Amino acid sequence: MFTRQTKPEATVKCLTPDTDATVRRSSRRTAAPKRLNFSPGARDETVAEKKTKIEKEQPEKKRIKAEDEVDQAADVHGGLSEYELERLENIRKNQAFLSSINLLQAREDLKQTTRPKPSQRGLRFQPAVKEVLPPRKSLRLQNKPAEKSTLPKEPIDLVHPDLTRVLKKPDGPLFMNPINQDEGFKLPPQLLELCFEHTKEKKSKLDLKEYISALKSLKITEDNVVKVVKDRIFSAAFHPCSSSLLLAAGDKWGKVGLWNLGAEWGDDGVLLFEPHSRPVGCLAFSRCSPTQLLSASYDGSLRCMDVEKAVFDDVYDIDDGLKTFAFMSHDCSTLLVGNWFGEVAIVDRRTPGNSHESLHSLNTKAVRCVDVHPLQMQYFVAAEGRTASIYDSRYLKKTQSKAVSHLNGHTLAITSAYFSPCTGNRVLTSCMDNHIRIYDTSSVTTEPCLFKSISHDMQTGRWLSKLSAVWDPKQEDCFVVGSMKRPRRVEVFHESGQLLHSFMDENLGTVLSVTAFHPTRNALLGGNSSGRMHVFYS
Repeated sequence: MFTRQTKPEATVKCLTPDTDATVRRSSRRTAAPKRLNFSPGARDETVAEKKTKIEKEQPEKKRIKAEDEVDQAADVHGGLSEYELERLENIRKNQAFLSSINLLQAREDLKQTTRPKPSQRGLRFQPAVKEVLPPRKSLRLQNKPAEKSTLPKEPIDLVHPDLTRVLKKPDGPLFMNPINQDEGFKLPPQLLELCFEHTKEKKSKLDLKEYISALKSLKITEDNVVKVVKDRIFSAAFHPCSSSLLLAAGDKWGKVGLWNLGAEWGDDGVLLFEPHSRPVGCLAFSRCSPTQLLSASYDGSLRCMDVEKAVFDDVYDIDDGLKTFAFMSHDCSTLLVGNWFGEVAIVDRRTPGNSHESLHSLNTKAVRCVDVHPLQMQYFVAAEGRTASIYDSRYLKKTQSKAVSHLNGHTLAITSAYFSPCTGNRVLTSCMDNHIRIYDTSSVTTEPCLFKSISHDMQTGRWLSKLSAVWDPKQEDCFVVGSMKRPRRVEVFHESGQLLHSFMDENLGTVLSVTAFHPTRNALLGGNSSGRMHVFYS
């Protein structure tokens, strides 16, 4: 019988667990402590409270039931909920609305007008080698006296100080060593074979319909866009050979590039030379000696690239400012050379040395372009300021030379003037007043009348070469010119002002300021400000 004193002790003994016998039990299966029916801190739930609790649980049950119904409906509609179906319906309505206002078509047109990635063919990018300078140290911390230094000399050309770093090439012949190839590189024999190829005579003139059909057959591909020179192209020309397309281009810093379309030598058929140090303003292949390419530069030098001898011969040289030249004889031995000082020089290549036979001053500040009459070669036209004048070389004087006739009507500077290639009965001028003009020069000695004036945007800005309209040498009455319009294009006009064809393509995304037709084949070239050449041919 338990006494009142021993009862708590017995209870504690019975409830105390045996520490020697440890049993692992899951905490999840541990029974929760039973709650006594009576607790001093709790109170009985009233009937009203139970009713309120049930009402709160009903919306949740309805929500679960609604979700089950939605899931069942989604199974019927291919796994899509009612919300997703409504979303798809809204998308369909929006697409129908955008199609009704042609917005999707406008988006596709905008994608087509975006500039494509420039061609990576041709000259390879060569990163500039940075000069590693020794670290700078303080002379004061080294307890050394300060060095006495003098100020550098002022640049000679204060207007163009960047030109002081460019040195003019030495006089005399320069070897044809491509600067984009390793030392000891020899010119490929295929290049010499092309230059010696017998040139076919010009094709007979086509009527207008046949000519337009021939223009439409000219195409351009990605392989026909190649970087030929490093900087902005100032001049370009086709070689007269017909078996393959051989081109030449001159850039801003005196480099001349040769590109044979489809050749494997050099960089995708490109060989780059450096005969000059400033812009190459004019290029032309000799008609009698196709192995020779003549080039005139702003640095005052006129050189002849002779592929047979592999040198750049020194033809004519002054201190500064050669701009243009033209052949004054059928054998291309006599040249008419114009400079930035309003003078023209007559140079005979057969005379030893690099001087002129005679020098004549025209009544102008600068001669931007000269061209010789194809039949009466004693006459030449000169673009001088805001007028173009026709002169007779037999009556030129050292100063104050008088022109035979003037081509008036221009209000701003004239960039070019050319006789028509076959008869010389037309003169084509390009002017910065946004007009291309054709003059009737069938009678050279009288004042030519304006035959046609064509409105054309000539505002290229500072970083592009000026646009110049040039004749097609195979067609007497058609010419080609670059365009500032978008999408970028090259346009061919008839002398009547009719636009015959516009060359547009996804591979043409820049302004082609320099353009020229092939003298014998159905081909067209164009050069841009990044040194890339574009060729259209059939």
